[in-house]
Amino acid sequence: MTNENDHLQSIDVDVPVRVAYDQWTQFEHFPRFMEGVESVTQLEDNQVHWKVSIGGVNREFVTRITEQTPDHRIAWTTETGPLHAGVVTFHKLADDQTRVTLQMDYEPDGFLENVADKVGFVSNRLGKDMENFKAFIEEKGEASGGWRDSI
Repeated sequence: MTNENDHLQSIDVDVPVRVAYDQWTQFEHFPRFMEGVESVTQLEDNQVHWKVSIGGVNREFVTRITEQTPDHRIAWTTETGPLHAGVVTFHKLADDQTRVTLQMDYEPDGFLENVADKVGFVSNRLGKDMENFKAFIEEKGEASGGWRDSI
């Protein structure tokens, strides 16, 4: 179900699907390509703590990975903090090319976040983060690690 707070971004990266997926499972590296993400700490296999600062607003929250299928899909929802959920999927286009699609739904908290959402700030930010991920993984050419279990 799509609503006004649902954001969708896709990007094609020139690495095999396994490389793109494995890198995405390295949550602690998100600050390297996601603007505003200060730190990400894996608490358990399916629980992640985030510290973000976006537009001068600092937030901390915990997400729970609700589904994880190697080389295909990672889905999550928040346990604490601002309400949001999302899914990232990985689609093999060729042996060395993958389409990464990120869909995120969130509830803006407060006047500034509502305004930012209405003027497209969130969608633009996610698009830039996806472009940064593309540059990050294509420059490396390999994942900095990987988690291959399913949830």
